[in-house]
Amino acid sequence: MPALRLSCLAVSLVCVLSACGGGGGGGSAPVAPPVTPTGPTALVASSTVANRCEKPRSGSSVDKPGTLLDEQTWVRSWIDETYLWYREVPTTYLPQNFGTATAYFDVLKTTATTASGKPKDRFHFTYATAQWEASLNGVEFGYGMLLAMTQASPPRKAVISIVEPGSPADLAGLRRGDVLQAIDGVDFVNAGGQASVDIINAGLFPDAQGTHTLAFSRDGATVSASLKALEVATSAVLNQRIIDTPTGKVGYLTFNTHNNVAERQLVDAMRAFQAAGISDLVLDVRYNGGGLLDVASELAYMIAGPQATAGKTFEQVLFNDKSKPEAPLPFHAQSQGFPGPNPLAKGTPLPALALKRVTLLTTGNTCSATESIINGLRGVDVEVNLIGGATCGKPYGFYPEPNCGTTYFAVQFQGVNAKGFGDYADGMAPTCSVADDYQHALGDTGEAMLAAALRYRASGSCNPATGATRLLGLVESPADTALRVLRPAYKEIAVMQR
Repeated sequence: MPALRLSCLAVSLVCVLSACGGGGGGGSAPVAPPVTPTGPTALVASSTVANRCEKPRSGSSVDKPGTLLDEQTWVRSWIDETYLWYREVPTTYLPQNFGTATAYFDVLKTTATTASGKPKDRFHFTYATAQWEASLNGVEFGYGMLLAMTQASPPRKAVISIVEPGSPADLAGLRRGDVLQAIDGVDFVNAGGQASVDIINAGLFPDAQGTHTLAFSRDGATVSASLKALEVATSAVLNQRIIDTPTGKVGYLTFNTHNNVAERQLVDAMRAFQAAGISDLVLDVRYNGGGLLDVASELAYMIAGPQATAGKTFEQVLFNDKSKPEAPLPFHAQSQGFPGPNPLAKGTPLPALALKRVTLLTTGNTCSATESIINGLRGVDVEVNLIGGATCGKPYGFYPEPNCGTTYFAVQFQGVNAKGFGDYADGMAPTCSVADDYQHALGDTGEAMLAAALRYRASGSCNPATGATRLLGLVESPADTALRVLRPAYKEIAVMQR
């Protein structure tokens, strides 16, 4: 089964992300007696029913035979123990009305809304444990490209925003800005009917190592690619470069995710910037949905340096009233020693640029741990300018918990900075509002968002330079592209590890 699929309402390809947990064979251990709640709110200590599985995974050292009700009881009890808004979870849902533990989990969340009317909890999801653990090391199953859905209903529009170097998409010659036209002969732009939607989904989210033919338009021509989905090793850092300006050197890099491999890649980039003597940094996080908060803390330290951060709080995490408070997360001045290719030894001193200001390129896909960098630096009075669009608005995070092959993500804390601020559930507003420009490569100084960042650095003005108005009119508006990158839900998170 796939880890997630694009679910569609009728044929409009209105998209939501869902997930399914792991399955497996049986086991030989004695069957544990099932726990039988007496009603929809009957609870037990979640630890007493953990890993009691309806279908224990073959070869698992933790799974024990159990029942579906055991899994559902674990879910309900774990939510009651750790969920930030556990008092707001509806108590009317009966576990026996749900065919899986994940379906039951999906409804166990607050129904409250933010000031703008958005659901307060837009971040409740599950993921197959095996895929989640692989993702931490930068391994993802797919073609190695990121699609941005800029129009979800016919005529649909999806454009490639990132191509991973060396991936099937890269080797097939695809590139940023290519616009999707067809999948396995089905018209992606205008197709109707459930059969067509199923073919589109199968091609966008392959669940086996098969080959699909995708057709794109580029400069009036058609580009076709036969793509085989593979386990792709993705990069956290891309497009690192130094830009010479009349007033000093500016470092630029694309930072895509906070995972295990990000630590080494970020440290190497910051060492290079430090050696080059950059005076400013542009951090392109327009598609960075978050990840490990410890990585965010390391990067914030490397930007600000010890003078601004020594003894200061990067993020204080606030739990529900049932959870024990934890010490604030500091700005990490040393590596945490995350595993991965060529890992850094734990305790390695981190380089520090000691910048008093930093510029981030942001969109509605900039989320969670990435927003923590912004908030954490502002908490110690580093000037942070945002060029692009408003961020997604997720001052919350998880301690992911596996059970029976599925890892559950429920909001368990809110993060606040050294000044006690963490109220940005409706996003952080940009300093200059600039649309994403798919006509230029990321890191190209002619790309609209980077050009605006360099212009703002030089003049303090958000107004486009002469001749830029026509270019800005050709690209999508920030509102059109916000929160529509087709990516797994686990890429829009802030994660703490125990």
